[in-house]
Amino acid sequence: MPYWQLARMDRPIGSLLLLWPTWAALWLAAGGWPGIHLFAVFTLGVILMRAAGCAVNDFADREIDGHVKRTVTRPLATGQITPKAALGLFGGLSLAAFLLVLTTNPLTILLSLPALLLAFCYPFAKRHTHLPQVVLGAAFSMGIPMAFAAVTGDVPPQAWLLYTANLLWTLCYDTFYAMVDRDDDLKIGVKSTAILFGEMDRVMTAALQLLVLLALLLIGQRFDLSTVYYLAMAVVAVLFAQQQWMIRNRDRDACFKAFLHNNWVGLALFAGISLHYVLS
Repeated sequence: MPYWQLARMDRPIGSLLLLWPTWAALWLAAGGWPGIHLFAVFTLGVILMRAAGCAVNDFADREIDGHVKRTVTRPLATGQITPKAALGLFGGLSLAAFLLVLTTNPLTILLSLPALLLAFCYPFAKRHTHLPQVVLGAAFSMGIPMAFAAVTGDVPPQAWLLYTANLLWTLCYDTFYAMVDRDDDLKIGVKSTAILFGEMDRVMTAALQLLVLLALLLIGQRFDLSTVYYLAMAVVAVLFAQQQWMIRNRDRDACFKAFLHNNWVGLALFAGISLHYVLS
């Protein structure tokens, strides 16, 4: 079904990469299980906004996707869905997510506005800057301050530390994703960190992964997390090393596998946090 494909419901990896850090933020803010209401609001909200982001992304890339190997079969590229319908889907999904946010508190509602703006702006950033992955990271991380706001009515400094860690992590794994399309993007003039980093891509992504690990270790300290969390961080370090090995030859398929591999990083992060509260 074209609309299902447009919303990427057939490819849940994007939703999972958004959900793991959002759930981690909910658990940290609540000191454990955040309750069924907030869990449902943020889980459904993330899925809806990821789908909305995909719709507006394909709208923005409708003249480009037909020239890129990985995206040539997308519904707007093949003409199965009109640009107007894609914008309509973006609006409808965004409205549904906003209705969910309205069941929280004023600060969370206020934070949802820049979250929506970032989701809309990201697809157009690649026309004007080599850092669209930074915009994506900012958008993908907005669930974190929103989660703290929803649970506590405030966004403490340590929440922004988690936001920064997630932004850097997103920048890294989306660079892997951009490495898949680098040859096509160079031909059609689309910008990305993969193009910006060039032959330094492996060094830069490794440096980003080290910064993410440092930030996550600081989070463990700030939230007084136990040994199980630090064991999970050791798993994250091993997973990052595996990803660097995957991309060593910059093969398209291997870079895409390295991108997908980050689902396990998110799982390890959430497992370390949630198990801390289960066992403490």
